Amino acid sequence: MKQILLALVVFTCMVQATEYRQHRVNIKALSATKFELTDVNLENPRTVDLKGKYFFVVSVREPGSDGTVYAVDKDGTIWWFGTISSDAGGGKLLKKNGKLVPRGGHETNNNLFHVLAKRRFHMSSTHPDPRGINNMDFEIQFTQDGQALHLGNIKAMSHGCIHVGRQDIGPLFKLAKVGMPVVVMRGHYKQFLNAEVSEFEDKLKAYDRTH
Repeated sequence: MKQILLALVVFTCMVQATEYRQHRVNIKALSATKFELTDVNLENPRTVDLKGKYFFVVSVREPGSDGTVYAVDKDGTIWWFGTISSDAGGGKLLKKNGKLVPRGGHETNNNLFHVLAKRRFHMSSTHPDPRGINNMDFEIQFTQDGQALHLGNIKAMSHGCIHVGRQDIGPLFKLAKVGMPVVVMRGHYKQFLNAEVSEFEDKLKAYDRTH
């Protein structure tokens, strides 16, 4: 009986995970600056190239993703990266008036967003700290409903925001400008960082051979 109940719980969790990961926008990194966006059915692809702009890429903290935020320069060079924590998930996409609307859970949304506001000191209005302590300092807001990169505990899941550690949030906050693109995605982006590191190491070896 216990085995049957355990199997039922595992199956339910798997179904919920599948449901809440049905995103209205799905993103795949084609290069350090180029991204393919598809709809909830992974159809109707369009490509966006952010070369020539400073931007952030957030690969959320889930299996199959990096759990990392990347700051990318105008020429596609990744100049900063840091460990993050993101949503606890558990939500679903439900149809309302012919549109898919997320309900329940605390999920970080996939999409190509833009910075809406910066606040050095901030308290969450929807999830305030009962001690009266600011819990969203260094806020870089990118959705109308308050999802943001901000200083937070990278060992704890969030209510949808991106928690960034103290050693990383300062440089990101300084770089952020209103209107700056923010790519939030499931999937890997670290391969482009690995390629940069490999190229740099090759250049160092070539320098050592000639000097």
